[in-house]
Amino acid sequence: MSEVVIGAIALAIGAAIGYFIERAIRGRAYQSRDEILAQAERDGENVRKTAELTAKEDGLRRREAIEKELQGTRDELRQTERQLDKRENSLEELQEDIIKKERMLETTQQKLTEKSRSVEARDKELDKAFKQVQEQLYKVSGLDPKTATDMLLERLDRELQAETGALVMKQEQELKLQSEKMAREILGMAIQRYASAHTSETTVSTIDIPNDELKGRIIGREGRNIRAFEKATGVDVIVDDTPGVVVVSAFDSVRRETAKQALNKLIQDGRIHPTRIDEVVAETQKEMDAFIRRSGQEAAQEAGVPNLHEKLLDLMGRLHFRTSYSQNVLRHSIEVAHLTGLLAEQLGLNGTLARRCGFLHDIGKAADHEMEGGHPAVGAELLKRYGEKAEIVHAARGHHDDIRVDYIYTVLVAAADACSASRPGARRETLEKYVRRLEELEAIACGFPGVDQAYAVQAGREIRVIVDPTEINDREAAKMCRDIATAIEQSLTYPGEVKVTVLRETKVVEYAK
Repeated sequence: MSEVVIGAIALAIGAAIGYFIERAIRGRAYQSRDEILAQAERDGENVRKTAELTAKEDGLRRREAIEKELQGTRDELRQTERQLDKRENSLEELQEDIIKKERMLETTQQKLTEKSRSVEARDKELDKAFKQVQEQLYKVSGLDPKTATDMLLERLDRELQAETGALVMKQEQELKLQSEKMAREILGMAIQRYASAHTSETTVSTIDIPNDELKGRIIGREGRNIRAFEKATGVDVIVDDTPGVVVVSAFDSVRRETAKQALNKLIQDGRIHPTRIDEVVAETQKEMDAFIRRSGQEAAQEAGVPNLHEKLLDLMGRLHFRTSYSQNVLRHSIEVAHLTGLLAEQLGLNGTLARRCGFLHDIGKAADHEMEGGHPAVGAELLKRYGEKAEIVHAARGHHDDIRVDYIYTVLVAAADACSASRPGARRETLEKYVRRLEELEAIACGFPGVDQAYAVQAGREIRVIVDPTEINDREAAKMCRDIATAIEQSLTYPGEVKVTVLRETKVVEYAK
């Protein structure tokens, strides 16, 4: 450090000397060489002294800073030392407490040992007294110890069996009553909280025309108009002798509705030819696609099911044109969503997930005519393809009890589906079909030997069978109940489920699902 300062001073002195020499040469030529050198030496001495003072001041400042740092370190060490002293004092106090507790434990253990010895002595005395009493009883009764023990154990066994059986029956009865009461309350509250207005809809495949002259224009020259219309829409148009009516036939309800609207537009426009047919059908298909997407979005919003894939929204919108026993499937899905959510919330489960399961459980009906398999399998495949959770996929696949249930939400969806489908007003049939179904139910039941009478009640949702007690015993009645339910499942098509009740001395119940 001193060498750097001395070098800097020497450099400054040299620069000053040069400066003054140059100045003396140029501005003060009249001065002599000795005067210039003397002045330069004096100036250099001043510069040197100034530099030395500056160096000393810098050294003092650095020394003060180092001393401050050392003082701070000393303070920290003192603080740490005080904390260690406190901790050491605490440890000493804790050690004293532990020693006191150990002494107390030793005292308690000694007392327990003394009491244990006292108890052992009393036990020995009691055993001795018990043996004396036992010997006296053996002498009085005249029985040996083994026979007396066997008799006592047998009596206790009989009493315990009777008490256990009575207790089990009592607990089973109470549990059954409580579970039934709880189930009724949960279902009743869920249905009460969601009681939606429901109207049965029927897809109309007939189109009214103002006059029969339009039939010829619809057919066109050599049938070119009707062929162009059927090719563009994918439906069959039936123009028969029925006055004022044209029939549109197609398995796909969306295509049928698109064709119906397009044909109505053509009839109102009056211009019916292949080019105009293609234009109107394309325009109607765009409107139908927009309506389907809007219907799916509105239904999802009403059911409280957000963030659905666009393809799933389109499939749900297609269910607006699908009916099951005259019940609109989209409205049915919304109702099942609400009921499933309410049931789940009553049971403390995830209501949002339950609503999603209920809303999407019948989505396979929108594509079951395009994919192989029933609508549960088709729906499960679609939901899995578009990234839905395992609980939702399983609910769609198993809501008809076709597979083993792995999730509680599948059971809730099945219950809500049955509530929505079987409640009054949800589905309707023609009077002829209704009467025929009742007759078929009674005929199937009466076809079994030993059946005395059979009555279809509750609009065909229950069949009550009365058997001859002299021909059918209780076990045969139970087997008959199951056989009748199986025969109904194999022979009839019906909405919901049919309850089969066989009456003899006992009542046996099965469900044809």
